[in-house]
Amino acid sequence: MLKKVLLSVLCCALSVAAILGGVSALAKTDVPVPGVEAAETAAWAQNTAQSPKYVFLFIGDGMSYPQFQTAADYLGALEQEGDILTGSKSLSFMQFPVAGSANTFDSTSFCPDSASTATSIATGYKTHSGVINMDETRTISYETIAEKLKAQREFKIGIISSVNLNHAIPAAFYAHQASRNSYYEIGLELIGSGFDYFAGGGLKQVTGAQGNQESLYDLAEKAGYQVVTTQKEAAALAKDSGKAIVIGETLADSDSLSYDNDREEGEWALKDYVAQAIDLLDNENGFFLMVEGGKIDWACHANDAGSTIADTIALDEAVREALGFYAAHPDETLILVTGDHETGGLTIGYAGTDYDTYLANLKNQKISYARFDSDYVAGYKANKTPLNEVLRDVKECFGLIAPNDPDAANAENANLVLTSYEYSRLVSAYNKTMSGEAVTSEEEYLLYGSYEPLTVTITHILNNKSGINFASYAHTGLPVAVFAQGAGQELFEGYYDNTDIYKAMASLLSVR
Repeated sequence: MLKKVLLSVLCCALSVAAILGGVSALAKTDVPVPGVEAAETAAWAQNTAQSPKYVFLFIGDGMSYPQFQTAADYLGALEQEGDILTGSKSLSFMQFPVAGSANTFDSTSFCPDSASTATSIATGYKTHSGVINMDETRTISYETIAEKLKAQREFKIGIISSVNLNHAIPAAFYAHQASRNSYYEIGLELIGSGFDYFAGGGLKQVTGAQGNQESLYDLAEKAGYQVVTTQKEAAALAKDSGKAIVIGETLADSDSLSYDNDREEGEWALKDYVAQAIDLLDNENGFFLMVEGGKIDWACHANDAGSTIADTIALDEAVREALGFYAAHPDETLILVTGDHETGGLTIGYAGTDYDTYLANLKNQKISYARFDSDYVAGYKANKTPLNEVLRDVKECFGLIAPNDPDAANAENANLVLTSYEYSRLVSAYNKTMSGEAVTSEEEYLLYGSYEPLTVTITHILNNKSGINFASYAHTGLPVAVFAQGAGQELFEGYYDNTDIYKAMASLLSVR
């Protein structure tokens, strides 16, 4: 009897090993479409899917199901009629005819980083976290979908990001580096790519890590790029202007574009760069445009739900620009919207609000955590600003009301009045910030992460009062959605690996 049991267990183990081995082998092959053998898929794709002439790939950095669902629910909450919840207000891409899901793990972890996940989307290969378009040994480079379309199909190529143009996700479409932090070397590859249009945040390490190398912008101009840094110059670009690098005129934290809830009137949003890219890239051969909503990730790292929502909506507005182009070219255009990974462990629901949510509370947040740090907290620390003055700013910028504030008795403000527990948390965070001492203990890290204690506590309290919570300051292992509309959209149905996004695109676009 014991022998039979052991034999049964062994057989099961061998079966599982075989299955896992098959999955592992599948991940390393050139299967163009999830779940279908290469030869069958190639014939199927050729016979049933039209190759698009215009391809838009939108990547929300850190954007998975929680981020876009929270944004949709927030918009629905703003339209709520009294006590009757009327539901979400779908973002444009949530209405696409095809919706798939992709796993995001990399060769390092089930909680991957942007370099490796963007590599998977751009090349179809897994690699270690922090590596851009190279294998795990950091000796073999991978050619990207954008490079192949440029070389093999003579597509024009555009790269747009709300963060730095040599940051991980944009870099994954033109660079090949053992470390995502090799910003100067990535910048050199940007220049050498010959891609037609770059737009977004400023380059990092413009003169190298030591600050003693020739400016990347000067080198770009020598290579034939127009480098423009004002909206007036950008607006003057025309189809015959040649290759362009457009840097946002108003740069924010880390030389990125502004969070959308910080953007001033007249300041270009992500959608404006997409509109310009369409005008400049449109040609008879076709184009490929990758657009990153990079600050969704940054906001989630900081547990700032209000800014997360604002930048997710900004990405949706950029997608709408592509949909306008699609309406004129429905048989020749493919639009994809996905994420690289989820950030922050965002969830709709909080223990303190049970089954209730109060998402409309978030409309009271006027600025991002980063702008509050730079425009307010820096002054508090320099001037030793007393708590009562800080609380006035907290009320103005985030809507939170201290228990002793005269407005606390107003019934309309009930959801925004600090409880004694919340008030004590805010006082502790204020004291920590004003002390200037670094976060050292495990307890403090769980409370504040690597962020300004006062600011992150404010956003935590507002999030929780709204029925929102974050589980992490880092990335998580959730799958991401893949939305598709247009020529070849059916290739993106199902549940698959993120490497299959590339494989489907490559098959559809007939590149090797």
